[in-house]
Order: sequence, then structure tokens, then C-alpha cells
Amino acid sequence: MDGAGDLWVRWRVRVGYPVAVLFAWLAKPGYESLAFGAVIGLFGLAVRAAAAGHLRKHEELTTSGPYAFTRNPLYLGSAVLAVGVIVAGHSWLAAVLVGAYFALFYSIVMRREEAELRGKYGAAFEEYAERVPLFFPRLTRGTAARGQFSTSQYLRNREYQALLGFLAGLALLWAKMIWLG
Repeated sequence: MDGAGDLWVRWRVRVGYPVAVLFAWLAKPGYESLAFGAVIGLFGLAVRAAAAGHLRKHEELTTSGPYAFTRNPLYLGSAVLAVGVIVAGHSWLAAVLVGAYFALFYSIVMRREEAELRGKYGAAFEEYAERVPLFFPRLTRGTAARGQFSTSQYLRNREYQALLGFLAGLALLWAKMIWLG
């Protein structure tokens, strides 16, 4: 880990809170935008859930499930989830803010995590990285390991927190729409 990479990882969450507050302030949700955004966000949650049910952090190189299509399905799911929230918020300015945050922080964090995985798994990771794209998924399953989704692994990875956060965000946007019209 280098100092600059560590800095981006530490500040990703710290900067995320004021971005979320500013997004909520700029948002102009309506019934249609909330409904459409919720559907998109649920797809992102499903991608994250599928990934979390396969991921055994710090135990093995995960190449099954969504990891057979993209090396970063959790971040892909987060991006789709963010698009859902952006659509629900119905504000171009808020969309640019959230998009810039994701593009800046997550591209750096993904590269940092890649370096860690290369260091830990060496040739096995290099072979995996040659077959599976970094972020945008390929449409066919590679020769990655077969694995089964595990509900206990999903819970161990505390992925339900993403669902709770998404629901809280939608509730906030709903309240803003109702009370502030």
C-alpha cells in the first residue's frame, strides 16, 4: 500500500457523507423518478448481493459468481445503485456531483485493491485478470471457478447494510418530495 492510495481509501467514506448531504439538498424527486430510480437501484443491490455471497475476503481469490464476469462486481453494483439514486433524485447537478465522486474515488480504490491482490495471489491473479475485465462485465462466463452463493457469506460480509442505506436514501428523497413538494 502506498501513502497516496491509503489516503484515497480513508477519504472515500469521509467525503461521501458531505456528497450525500449535498445530493439530498440538490435533489428534486418526483413519483416517477423515485419509482424508476428504485428499480435501477434494486438491480445494483442484486449485483452486490450476488457478489457478497461469493466473496471470502482475505481467504481466497474469488472468481465465481459475478466475479466470473467482472473483477469488481461490488463496485459495479455500487455504480448501478448510485445511478438509481441519481435517477430518483432527478437533478442534473446532483448527478454530476455523485458521478464525479464515484469516478474519482472508485477508480483509484480499484487500482489499489488490484495491487494488493497481485501481491497476495501473484500468478493466479494475473491469469484471472487476463480473462476477466476490471469493471465493465463481459457477457459470457469465463473458465472461472464454479461456486455457490452462500447466504451466510452474504451476512458475514454485512451486505445488508447496502440495502438499509438504499432504503434510507429513498425514504429521505420521498420525505423531501412530500414535505417540500
